Amino acid sequence: MMDTIHIQSIDEKQANELSELAKKIYPPHYPYLWNEGGIDWYINEYAYPVEKITQELQDPNNLHYIVYDHEKAVAYLKINICTSIKDFDPVNTMELERIYIDVNAIQKGIGSLLMNFTMKLAKQYHKKHIVLKAMDSAHKALAFYEKHGYKIVGEYRLPDKVFTLMKPEYRGMYILKTIVSL
Repeated sequence: MMDTIHIQSIDEKQANELSELAKKIYPPHYPYLWNEGGIDWYINEYAYPVEKITQELQDPNNLHYIVYDHEKAVAYLKINICTSIKDFDPVNTMELERIYIDVNAIQKGIGSLLMNFTMKLAKQYHKKHIVLKAMDSAHKALAFYEKHGYKIVGEYRLPDKVFTLMKPEYRGMYILKTIVSL
């Protein structure tokens, strides 16, 4: 099965493809977070409009990948080579900012493939740690990260002024970290 799956680095020429993929993948995972109109705002105006994706793809600190299964896009990964998460040394810490998998592609080993891929990238960039943020209500995702060696090291709350369409009780996030194995 894994021989039909490949990870492809992308650039701004694939901004439309990544935008459409993200808009398709995100909603089934997090509908409970949002008040009416929230998901539409988040995917179409805040996180995944083509213009924003294009800017992210042009930033040399960001690495973007699309995962294909039988040539069909089923997942994506965004890495920040140097993290901007407060209290973490950007020189020694890589950030796994986004890892999203289509609900129809879950349980195919893609998540583990991407976690191993991220670890290899961290080694290539001589990082000591990888950090990520995860919704504190995303219990399956948190268990998955913990299975891959991540530990909760902090908390974060999405800003109320920005995320007005998100239910307040779901704005909490955990910061998780793992050590890059040598």
